[in-house]
Amino acid sequence: MTAHPEATAADSSKTMAAARYAGAMSARPKRPLLLALSAVAVAVALIPVVYLAVRTAQAGWAAIVEDLGTVRVARLAVHTLGLAVVVTAGCLVLGVGAAVLVVRTDLPGRRGFAVLAALPLAVPTYIAAFAWRSTVDGFAGFWAAALVLTLCSYPYVFLPVAAALTKADPAQEEVSRSLGRTAWQTLTGVTLRQIRPALTGGGLLVALYVLSDFGAVSILRTDTFTRAIFVAFDLGFDRTGALVLAAALVVITMLILAGEEAGRRKDARYAPLGGTRRMAAPFHLARLRRPAVFALAAVAALAIGVPAVSLAHRMLQGVSRPGAWTEVAAAAGNSLWLSAAGAAFTMLLALPLGLLNAKAPGRASRLLDRLGYLGHALPGLVIGLSLVSFGVSFAYPLYQTAWLLALGYAALFLPLGVAAVAGAAAHAPPVLDEVARSLGRGPLTVFRTLTLPLTLPGIGAGAALVFLTCMKELPATLLLRPTGVDTLATELWTNTTVAAYAAAAPYAALLVLLSSLPTWLLTAHTGILTRKSAP
Repeated sequence: MTAHPEATAADSSKTMAAARYAGAMSARPKRPLLLALSAVAVAVALIPVVYLAVRTAQAGWAAIVEDLGTVRVARLAVHTLGLAVVVTAGCLVLGVGAAVLVVRTDLPGRRGFAVLAALPLAVPTYIAAFAWRSTVDGFAGFWAAALVLTLCSYPYVFLPVAAALTKADPAQEEVSRSLGRTAWQTLTGVTLRQIRPALTGGGLLVALYVLSDFGAVSILRTDTFTRAIFVAFDLGFDRTGALVLAAALVVITMLILAGEEAGRRKDARYAPLGGTRRMAAPFHLARLRRPAVFALAAVAALAIGVPAVSLAHRMLQGVSRPGAWTEVAAAAGNSLWLSAAGAAFTMLLALPLGLLNAKAPGRASRLLDRLGYLGHALPGLVIGLSLVSFGVSFAYPLYQTAWLLALGYAALFLPLGVAAVAGAAAHAPPVLDEVARSLGRGPLTVFRTLTLPLTLPGIGAGAALVFLTCMKELPATLLLRPTGVDTLATELWTNTTVAAYAAAAPYAALLVLLSSLPTWLLTAHTGILTRKSAP
């Protein structure tokens, strides 16, 4: 059969057009200015990480081996890793169970339970720990810390798993049920395999969070690396030992991050290949409806109810003394302006890197993005400890100023800002910039009139997220805050360390209230609250 001449000519013109487009794309500018600014941003954010590595190496291998090869370090490693394993397992059970009940069953009041399941994110672990300890006599130790960390951290599993379940293709589950498999067999053998990336990512995120937690383990007197590092530094007797312990914690954290990267399945699909998504038919709980409601209500009561009742009970006592409201207001004001400074500095560093990831993806942008995650993977205590030593040795004018604290926040939370900027910038295809430049617009004009307006929502969302995360950050703020400046987090810590729980209650309550709104917005963003069950 001979092809029609007109069809052949049309195909030839399409091929030439595609070749010209491919050539234009390959000739796309490499954006050297964005690359240079991104490299500077990552270098600034890596200052505490590099300084920690240098100072640890200066101790010498003999001192490092001597500090690490002790029974105490072995015990710390066992306690820390054991706590991470127990909490991660508990969060997987609670998070997956709550997500399946809310998304895939006919649970009554599922939208309310979805919000309740996410709200523990608004409660910092040190607030929950102080609430439990002030309520239950003798509440301390390994299992106490495991309970508090599990109740506060399971939303890290619930939210991604629930979001994945709302987007998963129900076709495979329907085939499984048609072959005679039970609902439980379908859930464990098909559904959970589909959402494995969300499941694995949430579990490993919990493990990282447990390794970096300082407030809860300190209040509940549980020996972990973070508590031992703080004690060694705070007492001032063994700063070299503190650095070595911090380096050991960094190695453990990097191993967990490597495990997270290896555990991802790139070929997993959360949605059907076609255009519209179908909703899975809900599983009818029948006689299991009441036990399910009771289980979710009990978890919410433990995770939210205990801190809420404890704070309410002690609230009036904490603000009854003269001047208490003035002190709370001053701490809130300090929290607001320090967090705003940290958010502004972090977003300033994140803007070029986020734009680079979206506009010029490649090896260089991927490398810089991964380097930016190094600080985010470290506990705030390690970042604070590194920057304290760096400020005393090389940048003394910055020591105990807002600038050094802002640098600590940037090192910790840079990836949050980068992800927000890159996500917003990705909605504006790079070809738009190329068209604007072909019309004679300069790079700065293109950025001001095209890129910035399209990216502004992402910048605002990233700034809000970083701002609220800075407000809740405790160890870095404790170590790096300016002299004589107290925040809600530091005042709460100061009062709880001397068992002044009534005085700590107003600071804790205000922190929780300020964190509730973004938690609700995050829940709504997953689609849980708007998704309707299939008939």
